[in-house]
Amino acid sequence: MVITYQETKEFSAEDLQELFRSVHWESANYPERLVKAMHNSTAVISAWDGEKLVGLVRGLDDGATVAFIHYLLVRPEYQKFHIGTELMNRLLMRYQNLLYVKIVPSDPNTIPFYKRFGFRQYDNYSAMIIKHFA
Repeated sequence: MVITYQETKEFSAEDLQELFRSVHWESANYPERLVKAMHNSTAVISAWDGEKLVGLVRGLDDGATVAFIHYLLVRPEYQKFHIGTELMNRLLMRYQNLLYVKIVPSDPNTIPFYKRFGFRQYDNYSAMIIKHFA
């Protein structure tokens, strides 16, 4: 298996839907919105096995002070091959000169993964969300 990495915002709705479905995320039900979301993102780095989209990390930033890593996902059958680590390293290199890089893990089991990159949890900081799924 040879994984290639790309910085692109151009994806087919089908590729994104398959990737998001593979990890059981609700947003897989909205593939056209995912395509638009990629176009509107500041940074998108993807991992490919040939023509197959196997992983993706997306960042949103202001270019000076703060970046938010909105999500990182890797198809389950490709996990444990360090694809997520490579995606994170590439995105963090892009954000190395910003004051803050933030992530809000939706799964507590992923916290040790993010701690390996230097992310810290704060007792007085918690995420809040409003969902607008139809």
